[in-house]
Amino acid sequence: MKKATNFHLARSAAIVVAGCVFISLFTARPPARAETSRKESGKAALEAAINNPARSPADRARDRYRHPLQTLEFFGIKPDMTVVEIWPGSGWYTDILGPYLKGHGKLYEAVAPGRGSDAYRRKIAANPGEYGDVTLTELGPPDHFDIAPPHSVDMVLTFRNVHNWMRGGFAEDVFKAAYKALKPGGILGVVEHRGNPNQPQDPKASTGYVRQDYVIGLAEKAGFHLVSKSEINANAKDTKDYPKGVWTLPPTLRMGDTDRAKYLAIGESDRMTLKFVKPVHLAQDPGDSRPSR
Repeated sequence: MKKATNFHLARSAAIVVAGCVFISLFTARPPARAETSRKESGKAALEAAINNPARSPADRARDRYRHPLQTLEFFGIKPDMTVVEIWPGSGWYTDILGPYLKGHGKLYEAVAPGRGSDAYRRKIAANPGEYGDVTLTELGPPDHFDIAPPHSVDMVLTFRNVHNWMRGGFAEDVFKAAYKALKPGGILGVVEHRGNPNQPQDPKASTGYVRQDYVIGLAEKAGFHLVSKSEINANAKDTKDYPKGVWTLPPTLRMGDTDRAKYLAIGESDRMTLKFVKPVHLAQDPGDSRPSR
């Protein structure tokens, strides 16, 4: 009798375990499907922003060099993020980021101080419905280095600007500003003209090219950790030895008609694409102990 009871108990336990396994298998699947659905939805929204007919034909023609879909996916952007774009120039990426984040996220545009960014300011002011929630801040010497409230941002992005900050002598300050604005675990995405690793780095980056290891060093000095590197924006045709530096190549074509076909055939510059993270485990930001600007 005791053996029969033990047999029935064991059989019941096995049924319960099997049932739990069966339930767990099916209850684990919906979150996976939901995550896939969110990713697909985010990608569709990003593709829609890139294919937005409001973008100028000239800007859209440069997608084949700048790879905005692959670049922003590599950085891990999501439509509900708070994002800072540093020195947006004429707004090439703003025309993608603004519509993409509109209604779900928030976009800060950290422009250069002074009149140099007036055209960009007018562009944003003239199209409030296109860009959604955009806040303009300033970044640059002597004392504009608060690009967003401290520890409030999910992602900071900058495209082909490190050489400009080096020329001005404040590249380290920009990386510190990005670090300060980001939440722990936040992402810094950098795209820059990639210099020849076999040549010494000009500290003023007069040719517009910057060695990849130099950019990584700037970011790590500010406290960032390198997450990943991508060759999305690489161009093996770029020899990096032109009379007018990187601006010899399109879109600037500073040589005018001289060898124009040659430079058009090369295309835009070879570019590094780097993803950094602000470490979660640090109790205090390195930048917080520095004197405020």
